[in-house]
Amino acid sequence: MELKYQDGLIPAIIQDHRSGKVLMLGYMNQEAYQQTLKTGYVTFFSRSRQKLWVKGETSGHRLHVHEIRVDCDQDALLIQADLRGPGVCHLGYKSCFFRKLTGKGEEIILEREFDPAKVYGRGPQENQT
Repeated sequence: MELKYQDGLIPAIIQDHRSGKVLMLGYMNQEAYQQTLKTGYVTFFSRSRQKLWVKGETSGHRLHVHEIRVDCDQDALLIQADLRGPGVCHLGYKSCFFRKLTGKGEEIILEREFDPAKVYGRGPQENQT
């Protein structure tokens, strides 16, 4: 199967294999996709740093691939994974989707799972993995 990359990238939605909850969205280039297949751990292409990164290489909160699906247009991936750690969000949440938007503004709907300063040794505002 030929995946359809746009500008060299394909979006990859990461879903918790057990709960079905969406954990995060990242982007892969062909090399990141191949590395994910080879190692069994989710690897992304960082658009800001212009390099590959294995999710959890800093935090230890790695994503072990259970199954990879592709959408009908072959231009998006759904990766079901087992999370090895308390969360994927660099702000300390299990999911990067911890805020709900309403007409009145945003509401935090998840509890923080870990202290990002202890995990990363820096403030949570910085872009982390």
